Amino acid sequence: MDASHSTDGRGPVFRRALARSANLIAFTLVAVSLLSAVVLIFQTVESERRERAEARQTSNVLAELAIINRAVLNAETGQRGYLITLDQRYLGPYHLAREQYGPAFSRLRQLVRNDANPRQAELIDQVENLTVSKFGEMAESVALVSSGQVLEARNRVLTDEGQEVMERLRMAFRELERIEQEQLALATRETAAAEGRVVPLLIGLSALLLVALALGYRLVARAARADAEAAQAELVAQARDQADLLARELNHRVKNLFAVILAIVRMSAKDAPEAKPVVDSIADRIHALLAAHEVTQGSPEMGASLRALIETAVKPYLSSERRATLDGPETALPARQVTPLGLVLHELATNAVKYGCWSEGGALTVEWRRVDDDLEIDWREEQPGCVAEPERAGFGSLLMTSAARQLRGTIERQFTPGGVHVAMRFPLSG
Repeated sequence: MDASHSTDGRGPVFRRALARSANLIAFTLVAVSLLSAVVLIFQTVESERRERAEARQTSNVLAELAIINRAVLNAETGQRGYLITLDQRYLGPYHLAREQYGPAFSRLRQLVRNDANPRQAELIDQVENLTVSKFGEMAESVALVSSGQVLEARNRVLTDEGQEVMERLRMAFRELERIEQEQLALATRETAAAEGRVVPLLIGLSALLLVALALGYRLVARAARADAEAAQAELVAQARDQADLLARELNHRVKNLFAVILAIVRMSAKDAPEAKPVVDSIADRIHALLAAHEVTQGSPEMGASLRALIETAVKPYLSSERRATLDGPETALPARQVTPLGLVLHELATNAVKYGCWSEGGALTVEWRRVDDDLEIDWREEQPGCVAEPERAGFGSLLMTSAARQLRGTIERQFTPGGVHVAMRFPLSG
């Protein structure tokens, strides 16, 4: 009797401990994925900031080099005009150039003071020495003409010394410009690589969230089975309360983590206004993940309503000018398909506002149907006029390719004179 009572008492305790462990595992998975997102998003913002700084640096350096180059050319032009015509008016550009090149060198050295590599420093010294030498040679010829020694001045100009200096200057200018362009290209590649890491991050985040939600649903199902096996009504009620509490707790923690990640993303770019478009784009996609998660909370056992998921994606943008027609049978989506499909629908709705039918007063029609064991979804945008296909695959294309793999189906886009047509087909199975 005592032994039987002890065994019965340990059963509910063990189940509660198992439920708490599974809940902790789910919470840990979500936390790790979102913290990983923070790291990569911060790296992306930093890469954007470095690229913009490098672009400003390159532009300023090239501008100062152009000033120095023009100063030398203008000075030489004025000097030659004075030697040929003996007219003092030709010395105007020469004197102006002498005043310009010194400050330009000071600004150039200030710009590259912290970032110059040994070759850049060597080239800048070389350019400065050659420029000083060239201006010295021009000053001597001008002085000779001013003192009446015109023939001597012209003989000096006819030597190859000045031409050699100018050729060395041109070579140094070209090499400095090439180095600056290479540094800018390197920063651009680093930024592109950082942005490319965001796509697999979102896919991995979706997978981890699905795992966490699956664990939560498993807890609910396990608690339901325990309810059916309970002999007393009081125990059944307690088990149901416990299952509901676990599900609400998991859902609450997931929403809190979404709120935390959104806050961290926005705070990471608070002092970088130039990164706001990237941050807003990432925040919008995280909002789409949250919306897809909330749709699944209605009926965990049967998945989520397809109509509710589509309405969640398009409803924020509807107005008297932006119309949408939704038509299809009531369809329940398996839980694992909600997040990738929700991300695709969010991307299409955003593109419709920015570039598609809703940007020009067109209409949107979304239809879906069951074909054997597959689900077909047609997204049609009425947008009269020639709609050009993008020249390169952007984030949206990569997202749709990844989502199609997760859904084990196909997502195809067509750009026609009448608008955009996106055809999706995938098996409707959990």
